[in-house]
Amino acid sequence: MTHADLVLTGGPIFTADPARSRATSLAVTGERITAVGHDEVRELIGPRTEVVDLAGRMLVPGFQDAHVHAVYGGTELGECDLSGTVGTEDYLRRIRAFAEAHPERAWITGSGWSMESFDGGRPTRQLLDSVVADRPVYLLNRDHHGAWANTRALELAGLTRDTPDPADGRIEREPDGTPSGTLQEGATALVARLVPPTTAAERLAGLLRAQELLHSLGITGWQDALLGVFNGQPDPTDAYLAAARAGTLTARVTGALWWQRDRGAEQIPELVARRADTAHGRFRATAVKIMQDGIAENFTAAMTAPYLDGCGCATANSGLSFVDPQALRSYVTALDALDFQVHFHALGDRAVREALDAVEAARTANGRRATRHHLAHLQVVHPQDVPRFAALGAIANIQPLWAAHEPQMDELTIPFLGPERAAWQYPFGDLLRAGATLAAGSDWPVSSPDPIAGLHVAVNRMEPGATDGRVFLPEQRLDLGAALAAYTAGAAHVNGHDDAGSLRVGHLADLVLLDRDPFAGPAEEIAATRVLRTWVGGRTVHAAR
Repeated sequence: MTHADLVLTGGPIFTADPARSRATSLAVTGERITAVGHDEVRELIGPRTEVVDLAGRMLVPGFQDAHVHAVYGGTELGECDLSGTVGTEDYLRRIRAFAEAHPERAWITGSGWSMESFDGGRPTRQLLDSVVADRPVYLLNRDHHGAWANTRALELAGLTRDTPDPADGRIEREPDGTPSGTLQEGATALVARLVPPTTAAERLAGLLRAQELLHSLGITGWQDALLGVFNGQPDPTDAYLAAARAGTLTARVTGALWWQRDRGAEQIPELVARRADTAHGRFRATAVKIMQDGIAENFTAAMTAPYLDGCGCATANSGLSFVDPQALRSYVTALDALDFQVHFHALGDRAVREALDAVEAARTANGRRATRHHLAHLQVVHPQDVPRFAALGAIANIQPLWAAHEPQMDELTIPFLGPERAAWQYPFGDLLRAGATLAAGSDWPVSSPDPIAGLHVAVNRMEPGATDGRVFLPEQRLDLGAALAAYTAGAAHVNGHDDAGSLRVGHLADLVLLDRDPFAGPAEEIAATRVLRTWVGGRTVHAAR
């Protein structure tokens, strides 16, 4: 008998395997699972076997994130961080302190401010000037679809009242047309192009910083949702390749190559070449990211009907489709024929429909292929389109943390959608009941990368710590088993890691030990769960102190 290298026993074990949803013991030999069961697994314990007594704590498959920006997130941890607060005075205090601590920086850069902190979601240049006026300041908001710039940054970029809005964005303005300090979507690039780019060393350090954080949260693999130059930010691909070649990339990473929306099909051969050049170790870039629309809070998410104004009347604005819908169908059909997965950013109901139409065109032209196209965000989904996910084999890539009442939802979204559309938001339950495959992700650094927090919101439709008792569209709640499956088997499926995401014999030993069995307590306490240990391929990559 060959003894196992590692045996975990004393259950419970959530396998995410429909054939055996629960077990109490699991064995690992090398990097793979060699037994899943109960007391009989203990027969594989030998003199050199590491035995972990679960002691009633739950073992689950390694979490995977189906939509994350790890290099950006890790890099931003070293910049001016405005996350974790919504207070304007806190923002200004942090910005001033960061500028004073870094007199060598030509630009003050960072991220994390929340639209809810400012009237209409639009901070002003004068606020920034009050703390830093001698150097340009450029700060991305928490969703990274907008930026806050001071007067010096706007001047260096040459932005005046006569500067036209770009086709894919908007410059917010003062009454006389002067740029006010807030830039939306593609308009951010007008200033971002001047920001000193991060160096290759800084990007690698950011990746390793991010990897350490993600492993500490039980994440063993992810899909980086943007590999390419975007709004002046350098391509993070080099960081992944450097880590993969050095053997320091311990996570399993799939990359989504950025589709340049100001170009067309002529970029496809370049994407094919990049896919071939980026396969190394645990990293591969086999997806293409197409950003079809913006976000609801700044009225750039593409809707089938106009946004409302503050009085509840229809406006002339229905949001932006960044890629022509007819052209999108031909692009996706071509990419599908080349075995690319397409990773859509589709937030408004029109963008969701346009993406599904493109998948349908590809299926009609090419037949069913194992390309696993997926639509991320899905804030507003028209009820008529819910059953199309299962029918087309399009995967619903959900970000559960956003499906809760909070000021950005209640003050900057619901009033401008109206009651009917507001009820179509984040329809996780409807999608699951209609047979869609769910995969979960965070969109970090837009929101927390913590899967436990995401599980809490998916099940409760309330933010962790919420005390007002308001449940956001309770009929769209997921049970904990379905939510866990979305963060494990579902995300692994999207990421192309077919031998991970569930605990089966022969699968990779990507494992997470939790400090409790979250099924055993009330749903309101899911967020209190903590990760104690994370393994990738049977090797410990995180152990809580």
